[in-house]
Formats: sequence, C-alpha cells, structure tokens
Amino acid sequence: MPRRSILSAAERESLLALPDSKDDLIRHYTFNDTDLSIIRQRRGPANRLGFAVQLCYLRFPGVILGVDELPFPPLLKLVADQLKVGVESWNEYGQREQTRREHLSELQTVFGFRPFTMSHYRQAVQMLTELAMQTDKGIVL
Repeated sequence: MPRRSILSAAERESLLALPDSKDDLIRHYTFNDTDLSIIRQRRGPANRLGFAVQLCYLRFPGVILGVDELPFPPLLKLVADQLKVGVESWNEYGQREQTRREHLSELQTVFGFRPFTMSHYRQAVQMLTELAMQTDKGIVL
C-alpha cells in the first residue's frame, strides 16, 4: 500500500526548490571562513567542489544530492567561483561512490547534520499541534 502524502507534488516541489534569484543564491550559499577552511581540506578541485555542493544541498533545502543528479547550474557556478575552481570539476567528482559516502558522513559529523528520525518526527508533531489548531492552511506549518 502506498504511503499517504501530506503534501501535493506541487507543494513538495515548492518547498524543496532551490532559490532562483542571484540574491537568494548568495544569501543561502555564501561560505564563511570556517566553511572554506573545512572545504579546502579536501584533495583536488573536484573533491572540494563536490564536498561544498553537498554542504549547500544539506543546508538548504536539506536534501542529499542524488548520485546521478546534477547540481543546479547557478548554484554550481556560485560555489565554483567561491572556491576558485572550474565548474567542469564537477564531472570528476564522486567517481568512487565511496567518496560521496565519506563526504556525507564527514559533513554530518563536522556540521552536526543528523538523519530525521521517528523521535524528531514526534517532537515536530508535538510542537506543531498547537499551531495547527489555529489555522486551516497546512502550508503555514
């Protein structure tokens, strides 16, 4: 039996969409000195770029970029420019599947990302119940 979805496909797409204006891209994806220091510890431009792009996707919208997924071109260019590497370096990233897994594990450790668990779900439901009682607009939550 398929899982019931709270969001329509359009709502889900809207919530997970990457920003498309240059100002929003800069606001969400500009690295600070600490970020750059951690990113620069990777060997080679492809690994630095891949690690940084994965960090961007984890921070906003909070997803993992799939193995066969290409990053949003304006995001890739912004990240590559900050790292002073060419966007074509992306093509060399993650040729070993283990590299991506190691990077994701490292990102979770260094930046404190955690998988969303049933415990998190229960906490969110508890926190949102009061707000839900005040509106009939689910997207507000």
